[in-house]
Amino acid sequence: MFIDVLTELCSHAGISAYKLSEQIGLNRSAVAKWKKGATPNGATLNKIADYFDVSIDYLLGDRETKSPTSDSGSGTEDMALDDFTYAFLDESKELTEENKQKLLEMAKFFKMQQDKEKKNSED
Repeated sequence: MFIDVLTELCSHAGISAYKLSEQIGLNRSAVAKWKKGATPNGATLNKIADYFDVSIDYLLGDRETKSPTSDSGSGTEDMALDDFTYAFLDESKELTEENKQKLLEMAKFFKMQQDKEKKNSED
């Protein structure tokens, strides 16, 4: 969950989530919403990711993608937050944690299939 990752990052940095919100120009009420399960919008995620020098994927719970410039060796370029990503974030806010996990698993499956197809076409 986002707030768990944020709390951990703040703890390592020696600041509170409320102090972070002040430093990146947000209202303290944003933190209260996050503690209730809300996920920040794309622009806010970018600010937080930049502040801690982590990827947005990491903030959203993908512990394997900590660095914003990490190269997993898959040959894919870093993905910027495009219109699809913003729409996806907005649509997924209301989903249960279980459905969010299922959606993430589906996305990983499609990515794996795409990588297989690409590899087969190169052979």
